[in-house]
Order: sequence, then structure tokens, then C-alpha cells
Amino acid sequence: MKKKEFKTESKKILNMMINSIYTNEEIFLRELISNASDALDKLYYRSLTDKKLNIKKEDLKIKVAFNKVDKTITISDNGIGMNESELENNLGTIARSGSELFKLENKDLNDANIIGQFGVGFYSSFMVSKKVTVLSKSIDSDKAYLWESEGENGYTIKEDSKDDFGTIITLYLKDDDDNHKYSEYLDEFNLERIIKKYSDYIVYPIVMDKEVDKKISEITINSMIPIWKKDKKSVTDEDYNNFYKDRFYDYENPLKVIKSKVEGLVSYDALLFIPSHAQGDYYSKEYEKGLELYSKGVLITNRCEDLLPDYFSFVKGIVDSEDIDLNISRETLQKNHQVKAIAKSIETKIKKELLELENDNREEYEKFFKEFGGSIKYGIYSSFGMNKELLSDLLLFNSSNGKKTTLKEYVERISNDSKKIYYAAGESIDKIKMMPQVENMIEKGNEVLFFNDYLDEFTIKAMNGYNDLTFCNVQDEHEDTEDDEETKKANEDNKDILNVIKETLNIKDVKFSDNLRNHPVSLTTTGDISLEMEKVLKAMPNNEGVKAEKVMMINKNHPIYDKLISLYNKDDNKELKDYSKVLYNMALLINGLSIENPNELSEIVCDMIAK
Repeated sequence: MKKKEFKTESKKILNMMINSIYTNEEIFLRELISNASDALDKLYYRSLTDKKLNIKKEDLKIKVAFNKVDKTITISDNGIGMNESELENNLGTIARSGSELFKLENKDLNDANIIGQFGVGFYSSFMVSKKVTVLSKSIDSDKAYLWESEGENGYTIKEDSKDDFGTIITLYLKDDDDNHKYSEYLDEFNLERIIKKYSDYIVYPIVMDKEVDKKISEITINSMIPIWKKDKKSVTDEDYNNFYKDRFYDYENPLKVIKSKVEGLVSYDALLFIPSHAQGDYYSKEYEKGLELYSKGVLITNRCEDLLPDYFSFVKGIVDSEDIDLNISRETLQKNHQVKAIAKSIETKIKKELLELENDNREEYEKFFKEFGGSIKYGIYSSFGMNKELLSDLLLFNSSNGKKTTLKEYVERISNDSKKIYYAAGESIDKIKMMPQVENMIEKGNEVLFFNDYLDEFTIKAMNGYNDLTFCNVQDEHEDTEDDEETKKANEDNKDILNVIKETLNIKDVKFSDNLRNHPVSLTTTGDISLEMEKVLKAMPNNEGVKAEKVMMINKNHPIYDKLISLYNKDDNKELKDYSKVLYNMALLINGLSIENPNELSEIVCDMIAK
């Protein structure tokens, strides 16, 4: 037996394998099980053309065992095995993949699901091991050989004994230290957890010896066939619901299950779920979106963020593709265009399913939108309207007709030649209904959308219209119903009074109106910022100076009109100014805005009461 050095710059490369390439040490088990699966695939593939082998696929398996006394973990398989030169070439040369070579030599390979390609996965075992031994016997040899290494210092190969072909890898775990508890891997439940997490869909049984009814029995740990690859006829709704609840830790069934199988330039299977409710941290920075990504039965990542756009981040599920290229550690993706192609396809599928839910089961869709509508709105707003074609038909708004409506439905109900979609924004539906502008618009036979969610108005501003129709805020000065001739004359004749009020309040304009019904005063706006948008923006950091261009409308038919006219005096207008301030602050309160100078208002009101 002779000690050999690794072929390549062993110390540098092996150190990189252990300390740089892999970010999660528990994946050593995934890598070794994947290698064992490749060995079984190679043998099974050989048996298809070499009938002398007499191999039955159901007899092939991978076994995982541990010994707490010796501090060892053993991964064994009854696969194709390795002879001396293969041990030398495959394990003695870092980054040489026997699996990749096998695929190159067998280009018509169809039935074997070879996983390995880089030849470095085996060395992840040194993240947790101080010594690794590989006892292997090739299907083509009567001799067995033992490969042994303690890491960077090289390895030895010697002849040994083994009854059957296949490979046994034994890991001698490192001692625990302040940063690592390697002994945690010497636990049945922890090993089972790691197997199910990363290798649940390896197509061969992964077995462990477990005590059942006071007897030691060989128990299969992995599922082998994922639910998304089973015949749909054999899977019930209850099966999907249970899978979702177990996999994604939800206590309720999903609102909708989406199954998709796509074949093309990039083929994949997907099993997606729309939850029935938002989880606690969904609308927080802590929430992490993404789908589980599998490749050839092996979990690559728990959350592939690139597969979901932010506006569909509520979707849970799994994508399984054999076409994606992975990086050397099999932990991240190598070619972004493949993921982009899958993501685009998934986006289209999710939208289609949501539209079907919206049209076929409105009650369920309204439940969905109550939970996740904010994501749809933000998807339009945050993209400055670039996503409006994709998302606008998924929007729901409250309406003056007493129901929730889509924009498409609103447009279909327009009975005149109007090219406008009318809306009003406020804190609540009840407050919106009481606005004089809303009352006037409804009386004239127009439907009004009620924007009682702070994102509503920002969303439609970003959309800049829908199907050639423009959005019109009924509180906008320009949308106010045209005044009669008498009111127009009152505005013209009382310009001086209106200017005093305007300068006192420091607002955009002040007008008399005959469209306020019984309301003494009301606020409208001109420009891009509405009253509701001002409230929202003021609540955000560094936006204290944001103000809507306010226009105060005073009811020409209310007694307050005559009072203001009587107070005007060219020499002293203190009383007129005080009344104006009271009216303006009343209007602010009605619209849910804060009083700008509470102390001043209090003094004015108290003086009026005392007179």
C-alpha cells in the first residue's frame, strides 16, 4: 500500500471544495446519496444491454447507517462499483466526474437518470469527516479495493475483501467544537430529515435500519415518486391538500392547486398552490418568496426567488426540471436564461388560473384578493405601470353598485358614451358615500369606484388609463359638475372675498359652488396629488412636505355663503379670515386630514362661542 497525492493542486482545490463551494454542510449526505444513485443507474443501464447481469431494478437500493460509538456514517449501494483504476481516477482526481464520462460514452442514454456532472460532490464529505473510506467492488471484477483519505494530505488504495459488488462509503466524523456539532448527524431522526429534505425523490429506495415493534427492520425513508409525477387519476384532492399542509406548514387547505407539465426548449413539472390566507409575515421585509427547485429528483434549493415575480410571491410550490444547468456545488443555478424561461411560463400559468377563478368562482376569488390583492396592486404601481397589461384584469375594487368589480366589468356597464372611469378615494366606503361629489355623480347615473385602500389610487395613477378610458377622481376640481349661471356670477362678483379667503388659507383656490347639496364646504384638488394620496405620502419617511393642490368649494345655497359675504370689509377682514379657517379645518377633518394648527383653531372657536 502506497500513499498517493491527489492529482491536481490537491491542498488548494480540496480546501476550496470544503470551505468555499458548499454553503451548507448537511448537503454532504445529498451528494453521497446522489453518487450512489448514479452507481445504481449505471448498473441498471448496463443490464438493459447485457442480459448476463440479470439485474432487477426493484433489488437496487441505497442504505444509510450510523454508529454512535465509532462516530461513523455509512452510505452503501449495490450499484456498478469501482475497480482500482476507477477509484484512482474518480476519487484521486478532484473534479473528474465518472458520471459525466459515463454520459459522454453513452449518448443514447434515456432510462438512466444520471445526476453527477462535476466530480466534486464526494469531497463535500470532508466538511464533516476527518477520515473517509470507500470500499468498492466493480461488477466486472472479483476483487474489492479500499480507498482511504484524511483529506488534503492524499489517499491510499489497497486490495480488500467484499462479498458483493457495489460501494460502501464510511465517514469518520470530526469531533465537536465551539462552531460545529458534528455529533448531530449521529441521530436517526436528523439523518431521516436530511434524506427527506434533499433526496426524497431519488428513484431508488433509501433505507435505514429502524426499530419497529421491538424488531429491527429495514425501512424505506424516501418517497421515490413525487406527487407531481404521479398519474393525476391516482392522486385525489385530499392528497394534494395534505401534501401542501405538510410541506408548507399551513393549517388550511390551499385555495387552488395548479398542476403543470411543460415540454419544450426547457421542460419542467410544476405543482403550485395558492394559499387561502396570507401568512403572518407576508407583507413584511422578513417574508421570503420562492419555489422549491428540484433537478432529477434532488432538491437544489428551498427557495428559488427567480421563479416568481414579486406580485405572485404568495404562490407556494415545487418546480422539477432536468434541463436547468447548476453550478459546481449543485446549490445555485448556472444559466439564468433557463430559469427565466420557466419563470415566464409559470407567470402565464398563474395568471390564467387566477382569471379562471375570478370568472368561475367569484366568491373564492374575492377571498383571494382580500388576502393578496395588495401584491397585485403593488406589481402595477412599483413597475410604473409596465405590468398593467398582465395584472389589470386581476384587480378588484369596491363600487357604488354595492359589489366588488373588475375594471372590465365596469367598462361593460357604461351605458353612455363616457370615456371615463370615475372613482373617489377615502378612509372608508361610508365616508366616500357621503362626499357631495359622489352623491352628484351617482345621481347622474354614473358608477363610481370606491378606493378605500391606500394602494388603489397609486395603482390607477401608474396605469394611466384602461382600455382607452381615463381614470377620473370625482374630487378633482375639473370633474366638479358645472355650476349654474347664478353661481358663476357669484364667483365673478365676489372675487375680492374669495381672494382674501384663498390668501388666508394659502391654498390653490376658493370657489362658490351649487353642487354640494347640504354640505357647507368641501375640498377638491387640482394636479396629480389627491387628498388621499397626500395622507399616504405624509405618513411615509421624508415626505412631510408633500401637499395636494387644494381647492375649497363653498356651498352657494348654504347660509354660510351669506354669512361670509356679510363679513367682508375692505379695511378689516379678521372675522372673515377666522370663519374661513374654521370652514377649511372642518373640510380637512371631513376628508380625514389633520388640522394644520389646532391651537389657533381652538382659540378662534372659543372666541366665537364667547361672543
